[in-house]
Amino acid sequence: MLFPENESQKSFNLLFSKNPNPMWVYDQNDLQFLDVNEAAVLHYGYSREEFLQMRITDIRPSEDVSLLLEYLEQNHSNLHFVKQWRHRRKDGQIIDVEIFTQTIDYSTCNARLVNIRDITEHKQIEKTLQESEARFRVISEAIPVPFTISRVSDGLILYANTQLFQTFRLSPEYLVNRKFFLDLYYDLADLEALLKILNKQGFIHNYELQLKKADGTNFWAIASLQYLTFNNESAILTVFNDINDRKNVETKLQEQNEFLRIIFESIPLMITLIDANGKLQWVNQEWENILGWQFQDFQTRDVLEVLYPNPEYRQYVINFIQSAQRNWGDFKTQVRDGRLLDTSWTNVYLANGQIIGIGQDITERKQTELALKAQAEREQLMRTVAQRIRQSLNLQDILNATVQEVRDLLGVDRVVVYQFDSEMIGTIMAESVEDGWTVSLGVEIHDTCFQTGTGVEYYQGRKRAIANIYEAGLTDCHIRLLERFEVKANLVVPILLEAGSQNPGSHLWGLLVAHQCSGFREWEENQLDLLDQLTVQLAIAIQQSSILEQAQTELVKRQKAQVKLKAALAEKEVLLKEVHHRVKNNLQIVSSLLQLQSQTLKDPEVIKVLRESQNRIESISLIHKNLYTSANIGRIDVADYIHNLAASLLISYQIWPNRIALETDIDPLSLNVDQAIACGLEINSLISNALKHAFPDEQVGTISIALRNAGNNIEMTIRDNGIGLPDNLDWRNTDSLGLSLVHDLVTEQLEGDITLERNHGTVFKIKFTQLTLH
Repeated sequence: MLFPENESQKSFNLLFSKNPNPMWVYDQNDLQFLDVNEAAVLHYGYSREEFLQMRITDIRPSEDVSLLLEYLEQNHSNLHFVKQWRHRRKDGQIIDVEIFTQTIDYSTCNARLVNIRDITEHKQIEKTLQESEARFRVISEAIPVPFTISRVSDGLILYANTQLFQTFRLSPEYLVNRKFFLDLYYDLADLEALLKILNKQGFIHNYELQLKKADGTNFWAIASLQYLTFNNESAILTVFNDINDRKNVETKLQEQNEFLRIIFESIPLMITLIDANGKLQWVNQEWENILGWQFQDFQTRDVLEVLYPNPEYRQYVINFIQSAQRNWGDFKTQVRDGRLLDTSWTNVYLANGQIIGIGQDITERKQTELALKAQAEREQLMRTVAQRIRQSLNLQDILNATVQEVRDLLGVDRVVVYQFDSEMIGTIMAESVEDGWTVSLGVEIHDTCFQTGTGVEYYQGRKRAIANIYEAGLTDCHIRLLERFEVKANLVVPILLEAGSQNPGSHLWGLLVAHQCSGFREWEENQLDLLDQLTVQLAIAIQQSSILEQAQTELVKRQKAQVKLKAALAEKEVLLKEVHHRVKNNLQIVSSLLQLQSQTLKDPEVIKVLRESQNRIESISLIHKNLYTSANIGRIDVADYIHNLAASLLISYQIWPNRIALETDIDPLSLNVDQAIACGLEINSLISNALKHAFPDEQVGTISIALRNAGNNIEMTIRDNGIGLPDNLDWRNTDSLGLSLVHDLVTEQLEGDITLERNHGTVFKIKFTQLTLH
């Protein structure tokens, strides 16, 4: 009970308990709830008993309690106060409330009466409005296109975003009391048209017009308008999009499209556009000119069915198109007049599924390719025949290869080489025939046609291409002969041989003939030319075969003569070896006589002269010995000869090997008999002279002999490291027979030069030209 029971108190208690707003009474000293009304129980979810066990701080969020206590402390003397707080309901929900408080007496307590109004929804609306306004401003400033909001009643500008100021280069002050931005329209008629359309249909989308900037420059834009409510007023939203770049691009595109149209109409290629379903969308003029069809012809017709009427071939074309490969394919395309045209096509797939077909007429190219192919095949055949001629001089092998290659290349049933004898009776020399047709090779043919003068034109080199033997004006005997071998058409080319330089002109050797037996045939000119070129190769082969036959006959004769010559040469070599052997024996007899003679003498000088003569004879004898034991009877192995000669000299002068060493350095070379004898005498004289004079008193030393090839010359060096020749000795003019003989042999016999060096012993250098004559 708030007050003693009276009418006034009853009214107040009724107002408290039945008030639609939550109300309660709490003790200001300990903040304990003293009473609550029914609305508080319903709104907060606590029972009356629960409320009376709680303090007012228990319904506050924990973070607000300190603020509440501080606030109560500051306002404890006030009679009443109004404040917005947050309360927590029993279910944990936080609500925003506005409270009205006043001090009252409650029994003996210093209490306060609190009237609560839930403003949660109001707060939410307020927050939403604030957020909405903030979003509007953020979005409006972020929108990258200029826009304005103007009042419907008078056109006053209520709002414009930053982009508008930047686009039109305006200052914010420009908006003050402005209506419709009249200065920004290039033509005010556009504004009037905009307002009229807006009034009629309630909105406008993408209206193209020209606008002006503050600096006077113009640009293209599209305007979009619609009604809206702004700050509780009816307004018009106007959005401008700058399309100046797009307009420029469109202009360029129009120019480019026109340029491309001119190119597509002028380019010498067929260009067509087909949709994903295969329907023709567009063709250029070249397509119509080449194929003879018009674009209008295919409004209701399938273009691929018309151009490629054969279903299987059409499917082949479709497969090529669907493969989407960026390469060219060759096709036979049917034009309007029914002809089949050689064409080549490639496809370009577009992102929208359409296909651009690019084609060209390749009929001329195909003809050229066929001609080049035929030319290549002819050249290959020529190379094959020419190679066969080079590889084999056997005429029959060449003829057999030729008829086989020609039949394969021309695709005929039979090819033959036909030879005439002196009586103009023909014989099949070579044949290649398809299985199933009559073989003519080896068959006896009694042909009297040429004997009676038929085919005289072949003597003159005429060639013939007969498509039908019954319409070529042939004689009856010739037709009967061809019928015997089932011939319906043929190619005939004569094989002409040059008669020779003494009898100029040519004579008919035979014919190269290609037979078509399966039916009549129209021949191509290059096929006849092919056979004509082949007959030249065959003529060469025939003439080479004749030359080979003559050469083989001559070779047999020469081989017989060679056998006789070898026998005579062998007999001569035996005789020469016998001569050398006898000369060597005779020289040995003379040497032996000198040896016997020296044994009967007592004068040392005479004995020495006889020994030197004996050595000279021995050197000559040794040469003849080498000649009759050598494989080449006319040349001497110099190295072996010098080794033997030097060794015999050391033995002759009774020189111990450990006292005077003999060194040789000799290139592998050969000398004829005259030069070998001269060199032997030179070496004999110089080594003998060194052994006698260079090493007195048993002096130890070395003698070296060197022979070198120097181009066409031979250099011979004889060196010793003895005491050397006296300085006052003129070796060219001396009483010494050995040195005089050396000088004469070099200058007269060898026709060379000799020099003497006296440094550290004695060195004789001899240079002469090597002779090749035996």
